[in-house]
Amino acid sequence: MRTRLRRTRGRWLRRLLVAFLTLLAVVCGAAVVAYKLTVIPEPHPETVVQSTVFVDAEGSYLGRRGPVDRQEVPLSQVPRHVQDAVIAAENRSFRTDTGVSPRAVARALWATVSGGAPQGGSTITQQYVKNALLSPERSLSRKAREALIAVKLDRTRAKDEILEGYLNTVYFGRGAAGVQAAARNYFDVAPGDLTVSQGAALASIVNIPSYYEKAGSDPEVTARLRDRWEWVLDAMEAGGDITGAQRAGARFPAFRFYPPGGTEGQRQYLIDVAAKEAAGRLGISEDQLARGGYTVHTTFDLALQDATAESVKQRPRGSGDDDVRVHTAVVGIEPGDGAVRVLYGGADYARQPFNDAVSGAVEAGSVLDPFDGVRLDGPLRGLRESAAPTPLRLASAYAAVAADGVYATPHTVARITREGRTVHTARPETRRVLDEKGAFMVTARAQGRLGGWSGPGVSVAAPAGGRGGDGAFLTAGAGGGITRRTVWSVGYDSRLALAVALFADRPGAKKDTTVPAHLPDVPSPTRYAEQLVDGTWASGRQP
Repeated sequence: MRTRLRRTRGRWLRRLLVAFLTLLAVVCGAAVVAYKLTVIPEPHPETVVQSTVFVDAEGSYLGRRGPVDRQEVPLSQVPRHVQDAVIAAENRSFRTDTGVSPRAVARALWATVSGGAPQGGSTITQQYVKNALLSPERSLSRKAREALIAVKLDRTRAKDEILEGYLNTVYFGRGAAGVQAAARNYFDVAPGDLTVSQGAALASIVNIPSYYEKAGSDPEVTARLRDRWEWVLDAMEAGGDITGAQRAGARFPAFRFYPPGGTEGQRQYLIDVAAKEAAGRLGISEDQLARGGYTVHTTFDLALQDATAESVKQRPRGSGDDDVRVHTAVVGIEPGDGAVRVLYGGADYARQPFNDAVSGAVEAGSVLDPFDGVRLDGPLRGLRESAAPTPLRLASAYAAVAADGVYATPHTVARITREGRTVHTARPETRRVLDEKGAFMVTARAQGRLGGWSGPGVSVAAPAGGRGGDGAFLTAGAGGGITRRTVWSVGYDSRLALAVALFADRPGAKKDTTVPAHLPDVPSPTRYAEQLVDGTWASGRQP
């Protein structure tokens, strides 16, 4: 009996072994076939869409256009210590693994089958596949496909190529997809300028970006992120990515405040104008520009722009008709170059997208009187007969006078780059529009130095603060006293031409319409305009 049982047990064990080996062969064969049939899909359209970023003349961030805050950057422009920090935080075996972590895959499969909580622990390659190449659904088949694609990706692509794709698509919080936007939104720097501490902080954020994005403004979040930051730096030191001295010298970085302040609305006037010009320079539509991943380097002086906006905001409110709304437009142009340094088109883009500085037709009155009898050519031909020029056109006219009669076409775009390469560089477009004698006459009249000339309703003065003698400072407009309809104040010299325009309107009889109104007499619109142009012009002329 015992002998029969042993024989029977032996046969069953052999059968089980054969069955197991057969099953293993089938599974392996199926895996090989599945691998051969696996095709690496193209990235989702939303993961390759990029935004276009606008910066001022000094590189300070103005804003962006596009559906996603993302810009691609070559891995060569991401410091090695930032790459190492992400690897230390997310996948320390990245440089040597096969694209998957068998233990993490098994854990995730078991969680899916058993209905447990979703499991992490994916490699960087798997995360890139999940974020950029596959749908976000959670299923057994999708997880298996993710692993197959990750393996094939690892065998057919260089590690640096995979890491570059990951860094350009992973979400960092604060609306930032990719390291370029993250560096800007958290630290206001380019990726290449990230320090070891900043790079470790960004790497720490990837774990729970929606939570850690409040770092710097929420004490509890900041404390938790600091603990993870310490852990990442320790891992980098242990792996030889940074030295002991670098680890000891690391200091937890300061973050930009989040959420951002409410100044972005006013800057949309600048972005509107620069976007239209940039698209025209590149020969593409504004929508193509917004999705193209460009960096538009504008001519604006953001510090001067913000100072102007703050000065306008502090304008005293009079006791006149509450229905009357006073508009202020400010334009500052560099003579001889045409670069627009200041462009204040309104207080709030959300409530008034119409740009008063560029498109507002303001009654000229006597502000054009200095041009009487002076021949104007080119773009300024017919200016003297223009009843209502835009502030931009008037500022460009006086900029030509400041440049001894040479007109420079106003422009707001200095340079356009994409992925570190310059695709457009602006060059001044100039032409003579009045002779030097004419320019001298206009300046002499504006300064009140020309005998026998008097401009009705014109106030003249020496350049602001007594600076230099090559410019002028005048105030003029249409109407007078309580019937004053517009006020212009202009200041210019060889370095900057600035025009301020004041006008008013009130609600019209029909819904969503307005009609012109007289400027309130209190506070004095003339004095306010002079103070605004004097202060802004003086600040803009500082070396």
